[in-house]
Amino acid sequence: MTYQEVVEEIQGKRRFGTLAGARISRRMLRMLGEPQQGMKLIHIAGTNGKGSVSAFLCEILKAAGIKTGMFTSPHLVEFEERIRVNGRMIGQESVRRIGEALLSMDVSVQPTMFDYAFAMALLYFKEQQCEAAVIETGLGGRLDSTNAVETPAVSVITTIGYDHVEVLGNTLEEIAAEKAGILKEGTAFVTESQAPEALHVLLKAAERAGVSSCDLTDCGAIYDRRMENGEQHFSFGRYEDLSMRMLGLHQYENAAAAILAAERFFEKTDTGRSEEEIAAAIRRGIHDAVWPGRMEIIRDDPFFLVDGAHNGCGVTALRDSLAALFPGEKFHFLMGVMADKDYEAMVELLLPLAHSFTTVTVENARALKAGELAALIEKKGVPAHCAQELRDCLDGKHNDRAHKTVAFGSLYFIGEIKRLFKDYRFITDSVDYDKNDTF
Repeated sequence: MTYQEVVEEIQGKRRFGTLAGARISRRMLRMLGEPQQGMKLIHIAGTNGKGSVSAFLCEILKAAGIKTGMFTSPHLVEFEERIRVNGRMIGQESVRRIGEALLSMDVSVQPTMFDYAFAMALLYFKEQQCEAAVIETGLGGRLDSTNAVETPAVSVITTIGYDHVEVLGNTLEEIAAEKAGILKEGTAFVTESQAPEALHVLLKAAERAGVSSCDLTDCGAIYDRRMENGEQHFSFGRYEDLSMRMLGLHQYENAAAAILAAERFFEKTDTGRSEEEIAAAIRRGIHDAVWPGRMEIIRDDPFFLVDGAHNGCGVTALRDSLAALFPGEKFHFLMGVMADKDYEAMVELLLPLAHSFTTVTVENARALKAGELAALIEKKGVPAHCAQELRDCLDGKHNDRAHKTVAFGSLYFIGEIKRLFKDYRFITDSVDYDKNDTF
């Protein structure tokens, strides 16, 4: 099979399998000889912030000299984004070779695309002799494919909000219970700030599971927040004047959660590094981390920012961050969402900052039609029109230079934008690929 044939077959697999993802992955990993064994794991669940916390942690471990694999989802442009080692994406030849082997397996059930991607990641991490792996859940936690692994050194649960309610439940308590399913006896547990009802569920679950320690991110301990030379600066606990390239008010807490998780990781895994070495790695990792598609400025003139805010929590974070970074400004919003999201609530959150909207139909069967979305926004008293071609919305010659453009919504939509910027050279793409699979 060619690389393209492998990727197309994997991506064409059904969204939900014939069994819970954890059961399918457990069966696959057993057949593959438990490739995850010998790696020190960090497992991350939550509604928003999982990818950012993963990126922070991978850069911290990399800065400490620990070869680290990272498994995340979804990808924005290329399938290979899901699987990285020390920040470098898996090469296409490895995707073809490992994917073909996995597709030929008879596991007597029907794995999903996510099951195949997760198994591929662990096999690749083993081949690359990774010492650690940061693993992000796909959906929920209790039944998620990634929950097939043994007890991780550290388990992190980021902010919990309403998303995927048709699968995870209609209340924060129900959703939190699913996320808490990743907690296992002996793991160190770190959680970001939560609504009281969600936090209660998480702490009870941690107690039942017998976790070794529990740390709650204290936002009050994050101080001296400021923006300087295009970077955000802050202090947290004993770490003074940290800097990071990731933008957004929510990134302060994501960084703090990553710091707590890193400290617990080094405590539990006995890497032999001194406190000074660990502190230096944390400082460097927080600064070096980037996470494409999240509060990412991809063009300065005319200004164009993309953010994968696709639920109420994400849009609230986007709104608050824009207001803090660009006080008093109004924005032109470019929006493309799935029809099963609470898109009206998302629009309501941004109305105080909106000069106008352009809506786009995302290339996905679940997408909300652009015309329907534009009509809804117009009724709220804000100018809106639907675009026939996404490409015209990205060309600087057609942009309103008097107002900054902010694209948000489905990660599929952000992926389409990133792909067009790359293909039509609206910007220079600097993604680091591991073309030769060597380190």
